[in-house]
Amino acid sequence: MATATEIDRSQVQDLLPLNGTDYVEFYVGNAKQAAFFYEKMFGFEIVAYCGPETGVRDRASYLVQQGKIRLVFTAAMKGDSDIAEHVRKHGDGVKTLALWVDNAEAAFYNTLSRGATAVAVPQTLSDEYGSVVQASIATYGDTVHTFVERKNYRGVFLPNYKPYKSKTFAGSVGLQYIDHCVGNVEMGEMNRWVKFYEEVMGFKLLLTFDDKDISTDYSALMSKVVSNGNGYVKFPINEPADGKRKSQVEEYLDFYNGAGVQHIAVATHDIIHAVTELRARGVEFLEIPASYYDELLGRVGKIDEDLTPLKELNILVDRDEEGYLLQIFTKPVEDRPTLFFEIIQRKGATSFGKGNFKALFEAIEREQDKRGNL
Repeated sequence: MATATEIDRSQVQDLLPLNGTDYVEFYVGNAKQAAFFYEKMFGFEIVAYCGPETGVRDRASYLVQQGKIRLVFTAAMKGDSDIAEHVRKHGDGVKTLALWVDNAEAAFYNTLSRGATAVAVPQTLSDEYGSVVQASIATYGDTVHTFVERKNYRGVFLPNYKPYKSKTFAGSVGLQYIDHCVGNVEMGEMNRWVKFYEEVMGFKLLLTFDDKDISTDYSALMSKVVSNGNGYVKFPINEPADGKRKSQVEEYLDFYNGAGVQHIAVATHDIIHAVTELRARGVEFLEIPASYYDELLGRVGKIDEDLTPLKELNILVDRDEEGYLLQIFTKPVEDRPTLFFEIIQRKGATSFGKGNFKALFEAIEREQDKRGNL
């Protein structure tokens, strides 16, 4: 059964003060092509680059940006690197969920004192624009959290990155910030990682969904949502549950070869405009049966939007005690059925669309069946 925990922010002692998500870094086979894909399809602008031309010998990285969202695509220059091994094992996928902090060294050593595993000790990177301090700890699978302290830096992104002027940028689609990032972990591992976020990172449990909330006739999963003290960073954690057939989480784990980031939810202030633009650029979304909209207004009540464009675009709607939200999910953006994106517009709602779970998971199962993986 879904349960919610209300956080009284005034009573929370924030063990790990976070200013928000700094960036998300992907390890990919070809960083240049990935960056151009997100520019042409999703409306991001390529704004910075680092690689051999900037003094970095082992990799090439492109930074794309839209609103407050920063995505970095990094590829190995040689086949015997950790980057290349990550891509060999997982395909293109998220390596780093970077967190913006005021003091990276304090964040690193404080989390280590509470049980975190070190990946990279604090390091100061400098150039003519100042300095950035970074340090990293491990989380589920091969994913890491990097603490980024940038209060003494004035450059385009990080030292060794140079501004990149795109000649093909066709304009933003109106994506604003990262709403949440969802991790898939193996069966029986969800509570372990929720405990990690609670005890090591100082997060609080917001919501719990069991296999009665998130299930179809064939498959099920369980999920818990954790959030940092100020609510700027939210991480739902999913694990498979027993079902008649393979769940979407099991499919992900099989093809990603382990735990990792399943999807990134990005917020917009106008989902109808954003999805119209994304569809025109070729982004593919899950298809929802027209019957979903027959009882929609009876279920969620009055909304500001006209139902016709929502139905035409396959946008889902759900309501909680605080308001309502609109959301839609892309098909996987990689060759492997792993990472996808959610586009979300919140009209007061603070939840995650529980009322849409059945329609959403049936849509995912239809895609799994086409792939022969259900």
